[in-house]
Amino acid sequence: MSALGKVYLIGAGPGAADLITVRGARLLAQAEVVLYDALVTPEMLALCPDADLISVGKRSGQRSTAQAVINQQLIDCARRYQCVVRLKGGDPMLFGRADEELRALEAEGIEVEVVPGITTALAAAAATKQPLTKRGLARSVAFFTSSTAPDEPDHPALPETDTLVQYMGGREAAATAGRLLAEGRRPDLPVVVVENCSRADQRVLRLTLADLARGLEAAHGPVLVMIGEALQQRQHQVS
Repeated sequence: MSALGKVYLIGAGPGAADLITVRGARLLAQAEVVLYDALVTPEMLALCPDADLISVGKRSGQRSTAQAVINQQLIDCARRYQCVVRLKGGDPMLFGRADEELRALEAEGIEVEVVPGITTALAAAAATKQPLTKRGLARSVAFFTSSTAPDEPDHPALPETDTLVQYMGGREAAATAGRLLAEGRRPDLPVVVVENCSRADQRVLRLTLADLARGLEAAHGPVLVMIGEALQQRQHQVS
C-alpha cells in the first residue's frame, strides 16, 4: 500500500444529486473520506454512505473553514486514507479555489485527479430553457464574480461580452446593473435570476436591468444572475 493516498477534486454540480457525473458518483461510492462544501446536499452525501464525512463549508458572509486549514486537512487525509474526495459545488475549476488546493497537494507529492462537474451557469440555462448564446445575437459569454479576498481590491470593471453570468450575485447584482446602465446598456435588457438552481426550492425571476438595479430580495441560497439579449423570453416559452 502506498504511503500516500490519492485525492480527487470532484465537482458535485449545481445541487441535484443526479446531476453529478457518472465518474464522480462512482468515486464517491469508493471514497474512504469526503471533505465537502456547504452547498453539497444530503442527497449527494448519500452517494458515499461508507465514507467518513468532513464539512469544510465556505459560505459568503458566514463563519467558514479557512482555505489554509482545508489544504492541511486534505494533506492529513491523504496520509491516512487511500481514496480521498474533495467534493465541491459546481465545477472545481471555476470559482472553486482549486488552484490553492492543487498547489498544496502537489507540494507534498500527493497524487491528484480532477473530475469536472456541471457549473451552475449551464444548469441554470437548462433549468430556465434559456440558451446563453443565440445565433446572430449573442456569441460570447462571460462567467464572473465580484467577490474578492478580504485583502484584495474590488474589481468594478465588467467583462466585454454579449451575455453576462454573475456567480454569487445576490448582493452585488444591483451594483453590476448600475454599472451596465451607466455604460449605456438599455434599461429593459433581459435579466434572469436563478436561486437554488436545480434543487426542489429553485426559484426563477425574470426582470429587466432597471429592475435589477433596484436590488433583489434577500435570498435563501446561492444566486446566479444572467444578463443579456439572449435572455429574452421566447414568445411561446413556458417557464
